[in-house]
Amino acid sequence: MVEENISNVLAKVKVLNDELRANNPPPEDTGHSTEQPIIYMSLVQGTRGYIEKLSHQINGTYENGWYDGCAVMIRRLIETLIIECFESKGIAHKIQNTTGDFVYLSDLISATLSESSWNIGRNAKKSLKTLKDIGDKSAHSRRFIAQRRDIDKVMADIRNVVQELIYLASLK
Repeated sequence: MVEENISNVLAKVKVLNDELRANNPPPEDTGHSTEQPIIYMSLVQGTRGYIEKLSHQINGTYENGWYDGCAVMIRRLIETLIIECFESKGIAHKIQNTTGDFVYLSDLISATLSESSWNIGRNAKKSLKTLKDIGDKSAHSRRFIAQRRDIDKVMADIRNVVQELIYLASLK
């Protein structure tokens, strides 16, 4: 008798949940993260809309415990900011291949570190490789599953690189 009641209640809860989801789907566009655990929005606010949205996604993935997604999004933000740096100086051709596509992150980092039109800080230089590593593992390693501590260990690196690249790209 009790098991039947529990089964009926669970069935009703499922129907209600399905109706709520049907009537209130997730947003079409990137939602706003409720916290700023990884990217301080004050760093990216007023730069580019897509940079702000990426930052919300990074924060949101961390808030929800989706650490591989967080690491991959951090990697994507770094790639985007490096490209912004080169474009802002009118030298994007230095990071494009013969067909005009941007090169892979390892080559983007090498080009960033050797570019003479700016002087990237010592901490950011070191941090770029660390961030690439965690992003690569989360994106490409079948058996690596990022955990909160993996992201927590690179938080200072994220802050250093994001702020440095935003300024180098003249976005602030």
